[in-house]
Amino acid sequence: MKKFEVAGHEPSLLPDNMDFTLVFSDEFDGYTLDREKWDYRYSMMGKTHPAWTDKGVTLDGKSNAVFTLMLEDGRPVSSQLQTGYNFMDEPVKRTKFGNDDLQWNIGKLKRSKFTHKYGYYECRCRLQQKPGWWSAFWMQSPIIGASLDPEDSGVEIDIMECFEPGNIVGHNVFTAGYGQDIRHHRVGGMKGLDIKEFHRFGLLFDETGYTFYIDGKEDGKITEDISGHDEFLLISTEVKGYRLSEHKPCKEAFDAIGDTFLVDYVRVFDLGA
Repeated sequence: MKKFEVAGHEPSLLPDNMDFTLVFSDEFDGYTLDREKWDYRYSMMGKTHPAWTDKGVTLDGKSNAVFTLMLEDGRPVSSQLQTGYNFMDEPVKRTKFGNDDLQWNIGKLKRSKFTHKYGYYECRCRLQQKPGWWSAFWMQSPIIGASLDPEDSGVEIDIMECFEPGNIVGHNVFTAGYGQDIRHHRVGGMKGLDIKEFHRFGLLFDETGYTFYIDGKEDGKITEDISGHDEFLLISTEVKGYRLSEHKPCKEAFDAIGDTFLVDYVRVFDLGA
């Protein structure tokens, strides 16, 4: 891997023998989140999520975005940031098609802030310190599931998911939506990362597939279901338990209130000089 220097900040680690151009970055300088780059995610699959808030991210003045597990109305909540929107996430509001009592079963559409396809994607972060919630850096097509073909409607790419402090599960690619037609591939993963240190999680996405990196070392490649659609970025945290049938937070989430997940930077590089 080769270093890409950024003045006043930690360098990126990029694959050798390739040329890259920086096309998106957030170093999280200052004290105010750049809302021109990021929006909060409130809903998933047509429903407002009870554990997502727009109060769980602050900037510490030391070039870190601080995601905090917090109490809101007596329940553990945290935040997700995204640079775009999935067309199936927004809740449906009753409308009419002209005078007919008909409507699309989707919510209001939103224009994404940033999407990209082939390139190198990297996040430097310090993982959460306690169990009860989890963190992730990933990508999603705005229209995933609109067709069976990832060339048309894209995929989900999970670059980093940490469900237990220090343990990174295998990197995933999902396509064809999240229902009866879903296809799934997984590769790599790593246990025992030092949770006191910052780590780099990267993805090289090109016409040959998806190559994943942890701290500058390759951690597997997926060569199936290659997306042909631009994708948006997500940095997410989530409280455990809400996705189960009871839709309630787990006990460990209450015990971890105040715990943090820190993001030093997010950078996207286009392929080519």
